[in-house]
Amino acid sequence: MKIYILTENCAGGHFLAEHGLSYLIQIDEQMILFDTGSSVVFLKNAAQMGINLEKEVKSVILSHGHWDHGDGLRYLQNKQLITHPEAFIKRFRKKDLSPVGLSLTKNDIKNRYQITETKIPLQITNHLVYLGEIPRINDFEAQTTSFTDGHGHDDFIPDDSALAAVANNKLIVITGCSHAGICNIVDYAKKVTGISEVHAVLGGFHLKAQNVQTKKTIEYIKKNQIKQIFPSHCTELPALALFYETFQCSHLKTGMTLEF
Repeated sequence: MKIYILTENCAGGHFLAEHGLSYLIQIDEQMILFDTGSSVVFLKNAAQMGINLEKEVKSVILSHGHWDHGDGLRYLQNKQLITHPEAFIKRFRKKDLSPVGLSLTKNDIKNRYQITETKIPLQITNHLVYLGEIPRINDFEAQTTSFTDGHGHDDFIPDDSALAAVANNKLIVITGCSHAGICNIVDYAKKVTGISEVHAVLGGFHLKAQNVQTKKTIEYIKKNQIKQIFPSHCTELPALALFYETFQCSHLKTGMTLEF
């Protein structure tokens, strides 16, 4: 399995970067696009890597309905789109009511994609599963939210999901933003796949500070003996510094390719 880093917050080499996330997953002789970032950056970086996404990708998976993960949907069409039913709702930041949802409406997206909506896990290929809605079990993740929906209610991003891939009988968990909590996500990936050995976790961890949640996440990673971690995108510098100090983990940059 290969994972191509098409969009990340940090640029690598001559590749472009933006606040967003888009990974291309090559698995079981298929190319699966996970998120699209917020602009055309993912397409430009893919082209620089010699990949024509319009020709090679048939399925796009949207981790959740935030602009920095799904506004790149404007630049593709005629593909299957897999996501949670709540991904299309209107959503805003509490502090200033600025919009954070997708710029395309659900009808706009229906005119461009064949949409598959599911809250339950969906097998994408023999070795790749979309996890659907993540059960929020522990007492230190997903306890508060800085977002509100179109009705003024707290938005805990119930559509936040992730992918579970299996390579050499080991689990690789690929996240978008981990609003559901990275530990909750990994626990559910283990349950869905039946595989307890987690080799790697990569993507946005949604950790902002060297606080209790970050420290408990580090304890969880140690306890589960996860070999490789790549906290990126929405993982902010104080948390990243603690992860690096503890694990000496690599920083994901656009243009990188990971192999498992």
